Amino acid sequence: MHDLYPDQAAMEQLVGLPIADVERDLILATLRETGGNRTQAADLLGIAVRTLRNKINLYMVEGHEVPEPSQHAAQ
Repeated sequence: MHDLYPDQAAMEQLVGLPIADVERDLILATLRETGGNRTQAADLLGIAVRTLRNKINLYMVEGHEVPEPSQHAAQ
């Protein structure tokens, strides 16, 4: 279930940041949490796996470190 009243201090840290930066950081953090599992990350984020792959490709081109799927998850 989603928290309708997120932590105010956390929200204030996001004020003034470009949405693209917040989105990128959220996607990369979700990938770290899922051990690089793209399907699970896409489900948690509520986006299509294809959309996630496209964003990952963009982040890699921009030079961001993208978590790779763990060996255990790849099997």
